[in-house]
Amino acid sequence: MRAKSGSEAGAKTAGATFMEQALEQARAAAARGEVPIGAVIVKDGRVLATGRNRTREGNDPTAHAEIVAIRAACAALGDERLPGCDLYVTLEPCAMCAAAISFARIRRLYYGATDPKGGGVEHGGRFYAQATCHHAPEVYSGIGEVEAGEMLRAFFRERR
Repeated sequence: MRAKSGSEAGAKTAGATFMEQALEQARAAAARGEVPIGAVIVKDGRVLATGRNRTREGNDPTAHAEIVAIRAACAALGDERLPGCDLYVTLEPCAMCAAAISFARIRRLYYGATDPKGGGVEHGGRFYAQATCHHAPEVYSGIGEVEAGEMLRAFFRERR
């Protein structure tokens, strides 16, 4: 499965706004010493939930931005599934998050920077390309990629 680039997706102004909100969440994560990744879940053109990495804050290795946002969106809807919802996240989801996105039945995934080392969509296990994947969202990459990538590089550069 090849993700479509932001230009191929015809990224709309609203999509750019949602990604900007995800970038704001990433900045908030960085300010708390977390890896700067943010996520926003949208349904019918409105933000349903946001999330940022909270693994250190909660001593929880599953508290990735996508998982935090999915939990909040499911709670808001009172449902374990999120059909008709779109997820904007600043970094290509890892395999764990890609699986959660699939299980939640998220309609579209938009992400910023690719993650050649830890990604699970275009890289690594390519979760949605597996025969065992029950649901694959439409995937669009490269939205906010420059800012998301630079934020991550700066975060790790400061820690080395």
